Amino acid sequence: MDQTKELVKTIVEGLQEKKGKNIVTVDLTQLSGAVCEYMVICEGNTPTQVSALSDSVWDFARKNAGEKPLSIDGNQNAQWIGMDYGTVLVHIFLPEQREFYNLENLWSDSKVTQIPDLD
Repeated sequence: MDQTKELVKTIVEGLQEKKGKNIVTVDLTQLSGAVCEYMVICEGNTPTQVSALSDSVWDFARKNAGEKPLSIDGNQNAQWIGMDYGTVLVHIFLPEQREFYNLENLWSDSKVTQIPDLD
């Protein structure tokens, strides 16, 4: 498995650790000019959970893949936190923000994979 796919797997595990919901991965590798190779999109029920999901992704990526984000934005109000790992962008939303921005639909010409929620 290549390094980017391993990072995506690790990010998903970090989101699942803190009960992230409606996790999807978007494979952008077939689109020329895409800003990254993969996007991972998820939601948390409250700003506190959105922050916890971001912290968990940071920990899992650092410990399990040796990666740190190039930048993180949105920690202040934790309604939408974006994490840029270069080849992978992570978006963690509150449900109403996710519905409004509808990123999965924006990239619907790519391969979108739904990850089952863990109970």
